[in-house]
Amino acid sequence: METLLLGRELPELSNDEISRYSRHLLLPEIGISGQRRLKAARVLIVGTGGLGAPLALYLAAAGVGTLGIVDFDVVEESNLQRQVIHGMRDIGRPKVASAQDRIKAINPQCRVIPYNTLLTSANALEILQGYDVVADGTDNYPARYLVNDACVLLGLPLVYGSIFQFEGQVSVFYAKQGPCYRCLYPEPPPPGLVPSCAEGGVLGVLPGMVGTMQANEVLKLIVGSGADSPNPCAPLIGRLLLFDAWKLRFRELRIDKDPACPVCGLSPSLHELIDYEHFCGLKKETGEEPVEIIEPEELKARLDAGDPLQIIDIREPHERAIVKFPQAKPIPLGQMVRRINEFDPQVDAVFICKIGQRSVFAIRALREAGYTGRLLNLRDGVNGWAKKVDKTFPVY
Repeated sequence: METLLLGRELPELSNDEISRYSRHLLLPEIGISGQRRLKAARVLIVGTGGLGAPLALYLAAAGVGTLGIVDFDVVEESNLQRQVIHGMRDIGRPKVASAQDRIKAINPQCRVIPYNTLLTSANALEILQGYDVVADGTDNYPARYLVNDACVLLGLPLVYGSIFQFEGQVSVFYAKQGPCYRCLYPEPPPPGLVPSCAEGGVLGVLPGMVGTMQANEVLKLIVGSGADSPNPCAPLIGRLLLFDAWKLRFRELRIDKDPACPVCGLSPSLHELIDYEHFCGLKKETGEEPVEIIEPEELKARLDAGDPLQIIDIREPHERAIVKFPQAKPIPLGQMVRRINEFDPQVDAVFICKIGQRSVFAIRALREAGYTGRLLNLRDGVNGWAKKVDKTFPVY
């Protein structure tokens, strides 16, 4: 493996730093030279949520000299079940501000560069430029493809992690020495096929497990690449680690570099960043009929007036166990088209889910199946109803 930080002058360690990192210095695989590499290293963490939290905490504690953190979101109470870098007092604050405070509390010597912005095709190359390693803590496909392509174009190693419910994945994508993310996933899944953590849920400890594995890979890339290491490491380049936290099982798959990959293959066709929302099918196509929205207050008024309505709750049974929606008929998304005969085209149908996203796919599926009645999507779903109409409803 080629040496990162090649040609860079490594800073000396102070006596205080020798004391702080003594448990590292006692490891011959790290030692003084490895710890100096960590101090000289610049690592960018994209996302300060479930994965970014353990990444930032452990990399700062390990002595990484510079940490860049990118996030545009603010701390919400539902984050605290797994995003351990934030606390109750941080609710409403920008995540990068909260994360910076926590990092500095752990290691005041760590330089933190916050980017309180959405990473886009317009700013990604500028932000990533100058870092040695990028760690991906994002939670959506457009961001993952964006970070991957930017790393390939800049020649940077990307430490990848993803989580869903009880399962996690970890790998290192480094186009100079192996495959990239596109070699593993040439195309994103169809929109709506894979629920987000906000819709599908996630075990609180899982991102901690996966994030620390990512941090481990970052340290290996920085320290283990040294020519003087007595026990060279084996980073997860060309390997995908699969982890099931509930069953506590690990599997490993080999990933080969795709010679036809459009960004890192033999004859790449992508030489610049693209519109990743469009690539992942998240932008409305020209001519696509928009989904009609009904506001929670309007639905309440129509219910109070006794208007005839079909209210369809597409949530799964375990979600309805959290809170039931009044007068709603449960029809899970996967059964929608099969049960089309249960709908009355003469009566408006209102579709509800948790946050008003999955119900869009239910409406479009019925349209494609030939349903001619009026279909309405409750804005922001059950959570919107809880915030604007019925305060006794929990927001989950």
